[in-house]
Amino acid sequence: MHTLPQVVHREPQPYVGISGAVTMRTVGAVADRIPALFGWLAARGVPPAGAPFLRYLVIDMDARLRVEAGVPVATPVPGDGEVRGGELPGGRYATLDHVGRPDDLVPVTAWLLGWAAGQGLSWDMTADGDGERWGCRLEHYQTDPAEQPDLNQWRIQLAFRLRDRATGTTGAAAP
Repeated sequence: MHTLPQVVHREPQPYVGISGAVTMRTVGAVADRIPALFGWLAARGVPPAGAPFLRYLVIDMDARLRVEAGVPVATPVPGDGEVRGGELPGGRYATLDHVGRPDDLVPVTAWLLGWAAGQGLSWDMTADGDGERWGCRLEHYQTDPAEQPDLNQWRIQLAFRLRDRATGTTGAAAP
């Protein structure tokens, strides 16, 4: 089950993350690093400032994906080791809220992509030899698994950055 998409403006958001190269079958290897990020933040006395996410940096569904697990923070935090600090870009995003299993996101994502095409919206994405490079394509995991172990009840928000309508550039311009 999912809501109808919305186009919203999002402000830049600092975060810490761990990235990796995976396949569609092994995305969990990066997603499973989210608890380590919370531990890393706790060890430094830095509270999270929002729901954890997966950020899809490069997508080649038939080969490799470059994915980052992240946790938002209120102010920039320098990384160390495999944890890096970064900033999710601000701009216009198409968002959709999904209630259900993470495994159900492939058809939900396809639906969002089709909806955007029908609306004449363009993604902040370029294609090259490695696949689709996304400016910002997120899955925000809004349910704490410790509080809700039933995957069918999880709330996940998809948020994909759009190109600016007027200039054709990334979605950083105000809506």
